[in-house]
Amino acid sequence: MIASLLVAVTLADARVTQFGDFAVPALSCSKVHGVHAGETCFSVSQASGLTQAQFLTFNPNINCLRLFVGQWVCLAASSA
Repeated sequence: MIASLLVAVTLADARVTQFGDFAVPALSCSKVHGVHAGETCFSVSQASGLTQAQFLTFNPNINCLRLFVGQWVCLAASSA
C-alpha cells in the first residue's frame, strides 16, 4: 500500500505534457523496484531487461547520481 502511494506521488510529479517542441504522454507505472545497496540506474535497467533510454523514460525525474537505497523506480509503464 505504501509502495503504491509512493509510486503514485512520484508519477504525479513526473507527468510532463510539454517538453520543448513535443508533447510527452503521461505514464502509468505498472512495475516498480526498490533500489538495493550497490545498484545504479544502469545496473537496475540491465537487470530488468530495459535499455537505459527506456529506464529514463519511465523515470523522467530520477537523478542517477543520487540514487539511494529504498528509492522506488519504475520498470514498466504505459501511457495513462
